[in-house]
Parts: sequence; C-alpha cells; structure tokens
Amino acid sequence: MEAATTEQDHPPVEGVSSFAKSLFLGEIHEEIVFPYPLPDPGEQDKIRALTGSLREWAEDYDPYEVEEKRWIGDGNIKTLGERGILGLYIPEEYGGQGLSQMGYCRVSEVFAQIDATLSVIMGVHQSIGMKGIHLFGTDDQKGRFLPDLASGRKLAAFALTEPNAGSDVHGMETVAEKQADGSWRLDGVKHYIGNGSKADVLVTFAKTGERHTAFILEKGMKGLEVGHRFDTMGLLGNDLRRLEFKGIRVPPENVLGEPGDGFKIAMHILNTGRLSLGTGSVGGAKRLLDLTIDHVRERKQFGIPLADFELVQDKVGWMVSYLFGLESMAYLTPALVDMGVPDYSLESAICKVSGTEFLWYAANRALQLKGGAGYMKDEPYEKTLRDIRIFPIFEGANDVMRAFIALTGMKPLGEELEGFSDISWNDPIGTIGVLADYVGGRAQRAVRPDSITMAHPELKSLSDPLTDQVKRLRDVSEGLLRKHGKEIMVRQFQQKRLADAVSDIYAQIAVLSRVSSIYAEHGVEPSGQEHYIAETFCTRAAQRVNGQLDQVEHNDDERMIAISKLAYKRGEYGYAFFED
Repeated sequence: MEAATTEQDHPPVEGVSSFAKSLFLGEIHEEIVFPYPLPDPGEQDKIRALTGSLREWAEDYDPYEVEEKRWIGDGNIKTLGERGILGLYIPEEYGGQGLSQMGYCRVSEVFAQIDATLSVIMGVHQSIGMKGIHLFGTDDQKGRFLPDLASGRKLAAFALTEPNAGSDVHGMETVAEKQADGSWRLDGVKHYIGNGSKADVLVTFAKTGERHTAFILEKGMKGLEVGHRFDTMGLLGNDLRRLEFKGIRVPPENVLGEPGDGFKIAMHILNTGRLSLGTGSVGGAKRLLDLTIDHVRERKQFGIPLADFELVQDKVGWMVSYLFGLESMAYLTPALVDMGVPDYSLESAICKVSGTEFLWYAANRALQLKGGAGYMKDEPYEKTLRDIRIFPIFEGANDVMRAFIALTGMKPLGEELEGFSDISWNDPIGTIGVLADYVGGRAQRAVRPDSITMAHPELKSLSDPLTDQVKRLRDVSEGLLRKHGKEIMVRQFQQKRLADAVSDIYAQIAVLSRVSSIYAEHGVEPSGQEHYIAETFCTRAAQRVNGQLDQVEHNDDERMIAISKLAYKRGEYGYAFFED
C-alpha cells in the first residue's frame, strides 16, 4: 500500500524500523510521531462520505434479525459492495476506494458502532481475507480477484487456525505437496473460519516441507468441503465453520507469494488485521459510552439524576479519558503503516490488547450503570457482552500477545548487549512472528533524543516524566536480561509487566502528539477540555507504568506459583469452609 499523504509532512523514516522497539532501547524517535498525522483533506472528504453512506444503510439494519437468521444476508453484502464499503483500501484501478490504512480503520470503526457481528464479518473479508492478495498478490492475482471482492460480488475468508494449531502455527498439520505439473495437492483441516461457507475466495496456509506456503482457494474447487458450523456464545450471525481439504488441486497461479513465505505472509496479514481490532474497540466503546451518558442523565434515584453520583462520574470519567488515550494510539498506529515504518508489529499488538480489554471492561461498567434493566435481553448490553468476549482471544490471545510484545521488544536490546546474541528470541512466540529484523545496533543509528522535545510547551509537565519512564523501561529490561538470560523466555510475570508498561508509554506519547496538533490548529485556550483529559490520562498512565516497573523487583510471584502448584496437586480448591 502506498503511504498516505498527511496534512503535515513527516521526514522520511530512516535508521529505525520500529517506534515501540526503540523505547526498549531508551530511545524516543519523536520525529516519527510528531506532528500527529491525519489523512489529506481529499481523503477526509471521502471517509466522511463513506461513513455517511454506511450509517444511512444501517438505519434499516437489525442486528437481532441477523442473529435469528444466523447471517448478515447476501443482499446486505451486495448493497454494501455497491456503496463502495467492501473494498475500502483496494486501489481504484481494481474498483476499490484506495483509502490509506488510517482511512480504512476510520471507516471500519463505524462497523463496530453498528454491530459487532457486522464488524467481524467485514473484518474477515477486508482486514485479513483479501489483505494477502492486496499485499502479496501478483498483478494477475489482483486483476482476477480484487475487483469482485471490492464490489461485493464475492466474499473473502482467511483460513489459518487448525484443531491442533491455534496460537502455535508451527504445529500446523495441513500439508501441500508439489505435483509434477507444477500444481499443489492440499490436504488438511481448518476450523473456526469466519465466512466459512459464504466465502468465494479463501486464503489459506499449509506446510510445504520445513516451511509454510500461502494459497488462494476458490469456491467450487474439488476437494474443498465445508464442514459443520460452530455454535458460539456470541456473534451468532458469523458463519464460523470447519473446512476440510481433501486432495485439492491448487494451480501454480494460485500460490500467494513465494513458496516457503507463508509464515511471513500470515503474520503480516495478522499484524495489519489487529489494527482494525484496535479502532473497532474504539467504535464499540463510543457506542457504549453514548448509551451510558443518555441513561445516567435521564435516570433518577432518590430524586437525584444518576449522573450526579460520584461513583457514576468515576465510571464515565474513566471511560472518556481512557477512550481518548486508546483512540489516540489506535489511529497513530495505522499512520505508521502509511508512513512506511517497516515494523509495526508491536504497536498493532499493543492496540489489540489494550483495545479489546478496555472494550470488555467498558461494556461491564455500562451494564452496571444501566442497573437491572441492563440484564434484560431487550437491552443491547447482553448481546454486546456475548459478542465481544471473543475479542481478547482471536487474532492472537492477549496473554500470548503480551509475551510477544515483551520478548520482541527486548530483542534489539538483547542483540545490543554483549553475551545475549545467541538467545533464540522467537521460539516461544513463533506463531506471532516479527515483520522485520531490527535495523542495526544503536551505534549504527543516528543518536536520538531520549526525551520528548516536540510536544507543545503547555504539555511539558506531562512530557517530561516520559524521559524517566523510557529510561526505566530500558534499565529494567536490561536488568531482567542480565539476571535471567535465556530464562527470560519463560518469565511471563515479568513479560506482562513490561508489555503493559510499554503500552502505557506508547499511549501517552500518542496523546501528547494528538493534543499538540490540536493546540496548533485551534490554540491552547479553546482546547482546554482536551488538555484536561490528556492530563488525566497521562497522569494515570504514568502511575501504571511506574507501578508495573516497581513490581519487577517487589512482587509475590513465587507465592502465586506455589499456590497454583498446590491446587494442581490437590486437583481441586481443597479449602472448603465446611466439608459435605
């Protein structure tokens, strides 16, 4: 995808492949993220037109009818295609809208505001289903597939997960063998595949010797069999299927990328797919917040509006301030893609983890404020909770993602430190992968500031503490490497602390960049509300960072391990107050 034009020109990205990984080295490459990037005015107009069209279409959309019928409806797919919604980032030459990654994420946020099921179906089609063809397809493959996919004449899917290979892609059992005529014979099983029986084009992956290869399958291929539909807790309109590959003949022109590059392709697709999970969480949280505000302003208890109670204000204030931080980070990350930053894998993982967990907690708090009525099926909260519970699990379970964030973040630091170059960093998290190797050592890059100098002076009290936070992140990470060596690969308590700390650091920087740009456009005085929210978010985030890093040395990890092992040994809780 070509880099998007932004309203402010950013200098070329040189000498660093990942903004977030640099933080582990104690470096803040602020020139990458300041000023806060926006799509150019022309694309902004196109985004507004598309979101307006999508909202207009949604006026007749009934999410409960979708649940009842167990599918969004082929007619809706056709209509969305006609409105240009199904090929948002596809180049115009193939019938798409040609949006930047940020533009795509902004439109797809509206899917989540309308209905989580709609968001997932559209995400399977665009975020991961046809993404590989867009990124890695030949000109012939793009010409054959993208016009129909962008128009809604065909639907896409992505088949990676298997019964014995979820987070562990290296455990994949599907195999493809090259035949004498140049074709491939594909055998295996995939499951939990969204759009499973509806997809006309399906990108899948198989072992080919010691490596993996990506293939484009088409509906009607002999040996492609659609299995049973999974009965799920939520997202009932998502056609989630088991797929069986029984000797499918895949012609050589349907190999995606080079043979053996399948792992890299899959990980690249998932990294970009997580971006829309972050902004989708923003959209879902906005809808919940709007519902909550309407309710607490109207509902009275003891003659007083709910909105006037402090514990209600605590929940609403938390939702607003955290959402501002998440939104700032979630849209900065696709902008990095548009700017050509080679490796955004950590940033997309951070957005996925932070976004999906915030959305879950926000939904619980919104239901709590609705009271007993929120527990009723005729309110949207019950469906929302069922639908979004899977979000922290799919496209990389959040526990696995935290390990990925910490370990790949520490990788450049470990390579820089003497005696750590032989650590096999990717083994425990091989399914997640890394998009690009870190570029060189610190000595090979230009010296970068370890403090924020480009934030607006009015934000100095918020930007100055980041210097110490980033320095501590490096020092603590280095200390853990020196203490544990290769054992750091299994120290998941510490991995979680580092992952959460770097996430809050990244979010603070995103907020400072965003508010600095707001000041530049509107002035400081008219932007008092944004300053107030930024101050709240950054202060709390800084406290969380320091708390996580403090716990690296002062914790009760050994006690928790011992208690869990006793429970395993007992095979039960074992401490009943009164035995039966």
